[in-house]
Amino acid sequence: MAKFRRAESGMTLAEHLAELRHRFLVMAVTITVFAFLGFIFYPNLLKILQNPYCAAVPGHCKFLVTNPLDGLTLRVKIAFFGGFLVSLPVILWQVWRFVTPGLKAKERRYIVPFVTASIVFFSAGVVVAYFSFGHAIHFLKAIGGSTLMTEYNPNQYLTLFLLMMFIFGVTFLFPVVLLALELVNIVTPAQLLRSWRYTVIAITVASAVFTPSGDPLSMLALAIPLVVFYFLAIGVGKLLGK
Repeated sequence: MAKFRRAESGMTLAEHLAELRHRFLVMAVTITVFAFLGFIFYPNLLKILQNPYCAAVPGHCKFLVTNPLDGLTLRVKIAFFGGFLVSLPVILWQVWRFVTPGLKAKERRYIVPFVTASIVFFSAGVVVAYFSFGHAIHFLKAIGGSTLMTEYNPNQYLTLFLLMMFIFGVTFLFPVVLLALELVNIVTPAQLLRSWRYTVIAITVASAVFTPSGDPLSMLALAIPLVVFYFLAIGVGKLLGK
């Protein structure tokens, strides 16, 4: 049997696959444990997620359940998403640990700052989405007209809410990705600076397309930070490149 060519890290392909399986196992176990805790503390988590709805429709923010399985489905969704959020530091650490062997010694020193920055920016995106969602609900309620009685299905409400938080969290990783590309010399700060006009247009269009609620405030809440992050990544890239 032919031997696999060793990578710069000295690991064979089989060893890389074993390492990948180990990392996935750690992440899966961590998410499962925290999801189980989320299942237990479901009433508290549901109340937190319901707050934007109650802020938009004061005094009338109960959910309408029409399917006997809706309660169970809702509890599982909340438990899994809560487990994923709490497990995020472990997930990002495992991802970075997997790619570490393929990095140069100079690049490895950035692992902890990058993991920390990824957690901070993803969490910031989730927080921005959380506080924007109340305005989104108010906008969607108002645009339908005053003759509509608002009673949301909890699973549909939660799907929109969690999707919005996830999209904001992922897109807020934009500066971390840009900085990584700068450090490995795929792009340079000068190239990014020259392309700022096109990037601002692309960010604006992408925010309009990918904001799940479609309301103007949420679109601005996503687009404005991304534009700021773009120039921030250019500045940090210049400083680290010196």
